[in-house]
Amino acid sequence: MASFQKNPLGKTELSIDALGFGCASLGNLYHAVSDAEAADILTTARARGFRYFDTAPHYGQGLSERRVGDALRGSSDYVLSTKVGRLLRPAGYAAERHGFVSPMPFDMAYDYSYDGVMRSFEDSLQRLGLDRIDILYMHDIGPVTHGDDDRRLFPIAMDGGYRALEALRQSGLVSAIGLGVNEYEVCERALDYGDWDCFLLAGRYTLLEQKALETFLPQCMDRNCSLIIGGAYNSGILATGVRGKGPYYYNYAAAPEPVIKKVAAIERLCDEFEVSMAAAALQFPLAHPAVASVIPGIGKVSRIDQTLSLFATEIPDEFWQALRKHGLIRDDAPTPSCRSGG
Repeated sequence: MASFQKNPLGKTELSIDALGFGCASLGNLYHAVSDAEAADILTTARARGFRYFDTAPHYGQGLSERRVGDALRGSSDYVLSTKVGRLLRPAGYAAERHGFVSPMPFDMAYDYSYDGVMRSFEDSLQRLGLDRIDILYMHDIGPVTHGDDDRRLFPIAMDGGYRALEALRQSGLVSAIGLGVNEYEVCERALDYGDWDCFLLAGRYTLLEQKALETFLPQCMDRNCSLIIGGAYNSGILATGVRGKGPYYYNYAAAPEPVIKKVAAIERLCDEFEVSMAAAALQFPLAHPAVASVIPGIGKVSRIDQTLSLFATEIPDEFWQALRKHGLIRDDAPTPSCRSGG
C-alpha cells in the first residue's frame, strides 16, 4: 500500500495527501462505468493507499457522489471534498449531459445564493450517505462557464454563497472552503471578497501552463491559501503525447497547433532523458509550495497502479533543467528537485 506525503491545507487543521483521487470519471464522464466497476475502482484505490477523494454533484448528475459515498461509508480514514453551486432537479429522463453518460434523471440549475449553497450541501450529504464533508468548493463560477452571465452570478456567489460557506465552516460542518474552477483569474477576484482556505484549479498550473505564477500563486502564498491541482494532464495531451493518430485534446477541446508543437518538444526531451511525460506532468505542480495535492481522474482499475508508478518515478534534475533551458517551462517555475528551497 502506498503512503503519500500529507500536506497542511491553508490555515486549517486539515492535512491532505499529495496524491488524491479525482472522481469525475465515476460519474460516467464520456463513457459508462458500471456500478460494479466503479465499486471495484474505489475499493482498489483505498487498498492501494488513496485517502483523499474529490467529487461533485455535477459529475454524472449525482452519480459520482452516490458511488463515492457507498465506498467510504463505514470508514473514517479519508478526506472528502465535494462542490456547491448546482442544484439537481428531476428531469423525467436520463441522457448524456455535459459529457456525462449518466443514468441519473436530473437536470442542473445554477444557484450560488445563500439558500442554494445550503441546499446543495445538504443534498450532497444525502446522496453521499455520509455525515461529513471535509472540503466544500464553490463550483465553476467565472466567465469560462457562464459567459456574460458571470456579471450577474459572481456577486451572488461572493455575497450569499460565500456567507453560506463561511457559516458552514464556522459551525464546524466543513473544515475548509474554496473554489473549484478552471480559471485562476476568478480565484484572484474571489480573494478580494473572502477568506478562502484552498482552491481546486483544473488545468491552469501544469507542465504546459504556468502563467498563474505571475500574480496568483504569490497571492496564495501571501494568504496561506492552498492549491489542489486537477487536470495535470491538460485534458490528456500530456498523458498521450502527440505522436499517435490523434485527435489530441487540450482544455476539453481539440488542441491548437502551438500546444501540439510545445508538447512535441517536451516529448523529445522526455525521450532524451528516458522520462515518462505523464510522470513529469503529474509531479510538476507539487513542486510549488502553495500546492498541497494533485488529483488525477482515474476511471479504470488498471490506471490506479499506473498512476502510483508515475507518481513514484524518479526524474533526474537534469531533465527539469533542460526544460527550463529550452524555454518549455518558466524560469521561475519550481521543479520537484528544488521544492525544499533549492
